Amino acid sequence: MQDFPHHYLVSANAEAAGTVALKSDNMPQIVSAPPAEFGGPGDQWSPEHLLVASVADCFILTFRAISSASKMEWVSLEATAEGVLDKVERAPQFTAFTVKATLTVPAGTDEAKARRLLDKAEGACMITNSMKAPCHLNADIVFAS
Repeated sequence: MQDFPHHYLVSANAEAAGTVALKSDNMPQIVSAPPAEFGGPGDQWSPEHLLVASVADCFILTFRAISSASKMEWVSLEATAEGVLDKVERAPQFTAFTVKATLTVPAGTDEAKARRLLDKAEGACMITNSMKAPCHLNADIVFAS
């Protein structure tokens, strides 16, 4: 890992109507649009979906790093994130995030250790640590056969 601080640069480009093109060096362009809830088409990534996706993605990547450092083997991790957008003092903002995680581990894995590492990943995720809204984790452990 590189020393901190890290800097991330993304550019966005749009015309008066239509989608927004999002670009960053050495990465494929992605396209976004307003979600259906805001009158958009509902078939493109939106800023709201990208934010919630970053919560799920960061949780998995953080767990991967923590489990590796703790020498805990695992088979797969599925994380589904939900963000609640509401009005707070007349301004829309995300008020909560919930991550539903299902971790599959080899038979014989210490379940308590797996749960501790999931909880540690939830607390160490830099995305949720950078937001006002609290993030909650609901996790299940599944043993591979």
